[in-house]
Amino acid sequence: MKKLAASLVISSLATSVGEAQERPAGRIAPPDVYVVAPGLGDYTDELLFGDVWLRDQLKPRDRSIITVSALIASGRIAQVGGHVGRALDNGVTPSEIGEIITHLAFYSGWPNAISAVNATKEVFDKRGIEPVAAEAGQQPLELDPASEAARAASVDTSTGPVVPALAEYTNRVLFGDLWRRPQLSARDRSLVTIAGLIATGKAEQLPFHLSRGMDNGLTRTEVAEVPTHLAYYAGWPNAMSAVPVLRGVFEARKAAAPGEADALSVQKHDPEAAATGSPENFTGSVRVESRFQAEDPARVGGATVSFEPGARTAWHTHPLGQTLIVTAGCGWVQSEGGPIGEVRPGDVVNIPPNVRHWHGASKGASMTHVAVAESLNGSAVTWMEQVTDDQYARGPEAADQCRG
Repeated sequence: MKKLAASLVISSLATSVGEAQERPAGRIAPPDVYVVAPGLGDYTDELLFGDVWLRDQLKPRDRSIITVSALIASGRIAQVGGHVGRALDNGVTPSEIGEIITHLAFYSGWPNAISAVNATKEVFDKRGIEPVAAEAGQQPLELDPASEAARAASVDTSTGPVVPALAEYTNRVLFGDLWRRPQLSARDRSLVTIAGLIATGKAEQLPFHLSRGMDNGLTRTEVAEVPTHLAYYAGWPNAMSAVPVLRGVFEARKAAAPGEADALSVQKHDPEAAATGSPENFTGSVRVESRFQAEDPARVGGATVSFEPGARTAWHTHPLGQTLIVTAGCGWVQSEGGPIGEVRPGDVVNIPPNVRHWHGASKGASMTHVAVAESLNGSAVTWMEQVTDDQYARGPEAADQCRG
């Protein structure tokens, strides 16, 4: 099953080596990997892309951001181009990619950043992407004045007496200018920084940036998933070195805000966080927004998914089942071997664990639903093959009703 899931992401992965090689169906690793290190090929296809990249604890966009950041920060430039392409496919904009490189010039050095520019330019040229325009006139991001005052005072006290010029550049340029640039959100900038620090083994710099990242909107679940993902890109030693730092930050924040974990929270709707449904997992025009993932020990997560007429999911299963709450339009649902059923606003669809099924809009009407599922061992869904046009067309009665 994992091989099948991994095969669905082939089109969005390209490495500098793999682009020149034809891959057999169902494989992501370049053929040379199977010639030299077949075990690595199996781990690449079945574990890295068939499991890790499909985990719900981080969105695909976030996984691309931390992967590109880790590769640049650690100087693994040969792999940057392929993952820049994947990042574009996962919703990271060319401007954001350029800003990730700019940010990492300060955290991993100008040579790594300039090398990343060259690798990224090749991808932009191949895709016909226009030069990234300088975004003049945008307002700088607002940073919390009290937090910034405390941070600046700490730099002045710890660094100023020893290396005054470095303290001045830190306060004036790094935090006074770079961190306020609007081309990346504060949350994403923290994600880039944390990934770069873990990838380069800079554990001593992590506590400040982990806490800053959570202040900027990263959840504990998302933060914990970063070293999990980066174990495969920066190595187990770097990932494991980050674990005690994360534990210390989590415990310190809990101690500083007792009862915070029990408080009600509201996840504000962010239209800019909406994403287009991946063509590997959907047919037609699909929009995914308001994604959510509960903090451990809870396992529930989901999103609001909108389908244009004719759009639908691929066949898939959920290890612990799924619940759909239809909020708009007219749609279709089907489990394997069963009839196509019509759903309308207010309908609730309960899908049992491990049942192959699909859902989407009808031919003549759009449909929106809230999808809710629990994860098992970090995975909430296994994607399979697309629903063919012939399979989709087998609902004439439902089609007539949805036109009404």
